[in-house]
Amino acid sequence: MHSIIYPRTGDTQTVYLNAVLHNPNLIVGDYTFYNDSVHDPREFEKRNVLYHYPINKDRLIIGKFCSIACGAKFLFNSANHTLKSLSTYPFPLFFEAWDLKREEVASAWDQKGDIRIGHDVWIGYEALILSGVTIGNGAIIGTRAVVTHDVAPYTIVGGVPAREIRKRFDAATISRLEQIQWWNWPIEQIQAHLPQLRAGEIDALMTNQ
Repeated sequence: MHSIIYPRTGDTQTVYLNAVLHNPNLIVGDYTFYNDSVHDPREFEKRNVLYHYPINKDRLIIGKFCSIACGAKFLFNSANHTLKSLSTYPFPLFFEAWDLKREEVASAWDQKGDIRIGHDVWIGYEALILSGVTIGNGAIIGTRAVVTHDVAPYTIVGGVPAREIRKRFDAATISRLEQIQWWNWPIEQIQAHLPQLRAGEIDALMTNQ
């Protein structure tokens, strides 16, 4: 975990995300950053992680080297009024008023699971990721997309609801990137291979492992 909050000198709009989170159910890898030009990015946990009630114990898991743009939000299970009931009104949430048991509170909403974001994912401006969604490594989430279903690795999605626009690379290149997992290399190795990484030279990365 980073002890440094701000990656760039003089830039207080960008933070290493795992340096500003406190909730143990928010798990973020190294070098993942969040940029916010409207609010203090250190308030990510309060402003961007929504309906994340402790009673659920659901998790937000984000990998390494992700880029999260201003206003991107993660909407958790407690926002989902249950569809099992004949009414959408969350009676168990107001258990005292309706003489229900406190332990029944979580039955007011449907449980869809954790939100899982892979490594090297770019989440665009004001995108919304819903509970239960898994986003694969290297994916790109377009501006103001609403992601309701899983996104495959190295896939670009956009729209409401988000749909696939295209793959970033051909299937062979995606398979090789998933194999080498450069984000798990020692930092010195990543530093040494930045020219090949930035230039898209997958053959050089494979050769120099």
